[in-house]
Amino acid sequence: MFVLNRPYTPLKGGISNVWFDRFKIANDCPEHLESIDAMCQVLTGLIDEEVKSGIRKNRILVGGFSMGGCMAMHLAYRNHQDLAGVFVLSSFLNKASAVYQTLQKSDGVLPELFQCHGTADELVFHSWGEETNSMLKFLGVNTKFYSFPNLYHELSKSELEKLKSWILTKLPREVEGQNE
Repeated sequence: MFVLNRPYTPLKGGISNVWFDRFKIANDCPEHLESIDAMCQVLTGLIDEEVKSGIRKNRILVGGFSMGGCMAMHLAYRNHQDLAGVFVLSSFLNKASAVYQTLQKSDGVLPELFQCHGTADELVFHSWGEETNSMLKFLGVNTKFYSFPNLYHELSKSELEKLKSWILTKLPREVEGQNE
């Protein structure tokens, strides 16, 4: 919806429809914080609109697939630690992520992380997802991590069914009048 056509360094500067730029698709390089922070501002505007319309932040989940999941982790753990939760599918954070730096200074309750990753993913390695999850858990995030054997960099029905179940647990239907 708000993904922008922008020059994308891994495509030698070619225009791509991505959330933010990366120096390369790897977990051992710096993050392109200028483009990540710019998109966090855009997405914060969306969250602010939802709150103005009457939705409490503790009823908002953010998440995504691949780069969208990375974007969601930056948005929630650096800017909106009062959200209901974060879900990421086939996603990772760089080893020296600004998310980790922010969480090292945090002492409040953090949004729960729901994470899935295919063991056969050849673009975003399963080990990168596991490392991200372990580091977030170490920094105080309550996490759930599910591995999917033989799943590449793609979505699966069983993965989406687990996600749906988690969403319904995190955001049960509200009883009429409970919002008042």
